[in-house]
Amino acid sequence: MRRQLLLILLLPASLVLAQTPEADLKKALVLKDQKRWEESLAIFQQLLKSDSTRVPYLTNTAYLLCKAGNRETVDEKRQSYFRKAEYLSRKAIALQATDAEAHYNYALALGRINENASSKQKIANAKVIRNECDLALKYDPKLAGAWHILGRWHRTVAGFNFVEKAMINTLFGGVPEGGSYESAIDCFSKAVQLEPEVMLHKIELAQTYADRNQGKDDVLARVWCKKVLDLTERDDDDRDCVSRAKALLAKLD
Repeated sequence: MRRQLLLILLLPASLVLAQTPEADLKKALVLKDQKRWEESLAIFQQLLKSDSTRVPYLTNTAYLLCKAGNRETVDEKRQSYFRKAEYLSRKAIALQATDAEAHYNYALALGRINENASSKQKIANAKVIRNECDLALKYDPKLAGAWHILGRWHRTVAGFNFVEKAMINTLFGGVPEGGSYESAIDCFSKAVQLEPEVMLHKIELAQTYADRNQGKDDVLARVWCKKVLDLTERDDDDRDCVSRAKALLAKLD
């Protein structure tokens, strides 16, 4: 026993600390900030196994499942990531209803699920996504991700075609309140103000101006595309934003 204790005491401090939840949490958050989604997710999944009732474990795992899942090329696997993220987010909300990240991640997961959903399912999820964004921003008005999703929500609803609007009227008695390009622009602008270094906010703002296509919107779309190109690429998501910006500029010319 004394020999085992001596061996533990002789271990490097870094090895001992790495086995504590606090150290693992810190490491996982650093990896998350570095956009090393899969590595961070692996640690959070282990932390979640050790304690499935800690809200930070649930919310971070849900977020990372959405990010890692978005890199998957097989639709079935992508959707399994997103459905798991939805489940964990709802569990986090049940444990702590005032947690902004939990509501944000729930909206994020539903948005990803909607990528392959039927029109009926998309419309059903639209009301939930709007509600979850509103709750996230109620508890944290500076949560840029929630502003971003709300911007997408407004743009999507504003762009519903005749058939989708008819379905909304049948199922819900009318188009969800809001849903304008102007509101989408306001939301994306807030996201840009809060996270000016994030390319995704800027390319979505550019896309929204292009979609609205009124007055000098084509000029504004070009301005924001160029702002995307002024930033330095850091990961695959950024490279995708750069490709989108170049494609949109070519389309506008």
